[in-house]
Amino acid sequence: MEKKVPYRFYLTEDQMPTQWYNLRADMKEKPEPLINPATMKPVTADDLTPIFCDELVKQELDNDTRYFDIPEEVLEYYKVFRPSPLIRAYNLEKALDTPAKIYFKFEGNNTSGSHKLNSAIAQAYYAKEQGISHLTTETGAGQWGTALSEACAYYDIDLTVYMVKSSYEQKPFRKSIMNVFKANVIPSPSNTTEVGRMILERDPNTSGSLGCAISEAVEKAVNTPNSRYSLGSALNQVLLHQSIIGLESKKAMELLDEYPDIIIGCAGGGSNLGGLIAPFMQDKLLGKANPRVIAVEPASCPTLTRGKYAYDYCDTGKVTPLAKMYTLGGDFIPSADHSGGLRFHGMNSILSKLYHDGLMEAIAVKQTEVFEAATYFARLESILPAPESSHAIYAAIEEAKKCKETGEAKTILFGLTGTGYFDLKAYESFLDQTMVDNIPTDEELKCGFDHLPKIPGIQ
Repeated sequence: MEKKVPYRFYLTEDQMPTQWYNLRADMKEKPEPLINPATMKPVTADDLTPIFCDELVKQELDNDTRYFDIPEEVLEYYKVFRPSPLIRAYNLEKALDTPAKIYFKFEGNNTSGSHKLNSAIAQAYYAKEQGISHLTTETGAGQWGTALSEACAYYDIDLTVYMVKSSYEQKPFRKSIMNVFKANVIPSPSNTTEVGRMILERDPNTSGSLGCAISEAVEKAVNTPNSRYSLGSALNQVLLHQSIIGLESKKAMELLDEYPDIIIGCAGGGSNLGGLIAPFMQDKLLGKANPRVIAVEPASCPTLTRGKYAYDYCDTGKVTPLAKMYTLGGDFIPSADHSGGLRFHGMNSILSKLYHDGLMEAIAVKQTEVFEAATYFARLESILPAPESSHAIYAAIEEAKKCKETGEAKTILFGLTGTGYFDLKAYESFLDQTMVDNIPTDEELKCGFDHLPKIPGIQ
């Protein structure tokens, strides 16, 4: 008879990880280095220190250090909202009549409503330690902007947030929360930066993109005294901080005498997916276990499933270093779908390399399918999920259905990284059947691929 595990399982505070795990240290083939677009050579610490805090630059470029100590002050702040629960989805299992065991790691127990605070508080801490008085950032759906607003308010650091215009209009209360924490929120693209004005001149009615917002935030940072830029996904430093999600998940599952056969995460820039899978992928790389890892992305922004593995700019204005990643091209502007936090044209270089090497899978899902899964899950488990996380829910349900067909009692773990209380317009659109699926054509994607940068001797 199967051992009964709690619906919600929490580690104790003294069981919480005290180090972040750097997945690159165990990769036999490392991700390709960032390239300085001015020199077309690998970036150095000196190239990045005008943009990022010094300690974050070290973390970004370090391919070899396996574990980084979490600063004591950050650990103390983590205890406000961590450890987060590992939840067994008994009601979902019963409704699906599946032999699969479904677990999810729930990161929504903080004001940002997401996992983003894991990295935000770390980045704000390093800024404060360095004496930085102002940070800039971008945000898509608003979770990252909210999280960094919280962290900057805690450390008394001024913050300017460039929020993707479509999300700014869809989710006005996200702006209100950021304002509570004293952040200045600007819809992007805007007329407050040179790159924003250039993008608006080209397309005055653009809905914006994370690539646009990144360009504006970087420009603002380098032109503001004692300021640095902070990014909520895609960078290696962010995946490092988010590894606490996977480390907690693995520890909890060990205590429950469990190990996932399948690990599923939604995929935009890569922060939550990379954080969730990190210690399990370590086992895979070291030959200790072989879980399936599935990245789930929106069909409207199919970076892994239809993108090119190439060097590209991480922003639309082409002011950032070049990264070797799966990309749709820096000029690609996805439709204003409700998966706002997943509307980034590129994928983190670590995850791109793992996918390229066949160590994980990827699927793209239409938003109507995502919201069907989201509402089904909400009615069973009483958590209203964010559209981003609902991509993972969709895939978990599909895998559980396969288990019913085959009779295999597989263990599934997925990341529920946010709540959907600021996405009610999206839910309303789904429920009144006005939601439509926007999928780019091959011709539309080709426009982005045609403008990928050429690097002599590389591509």
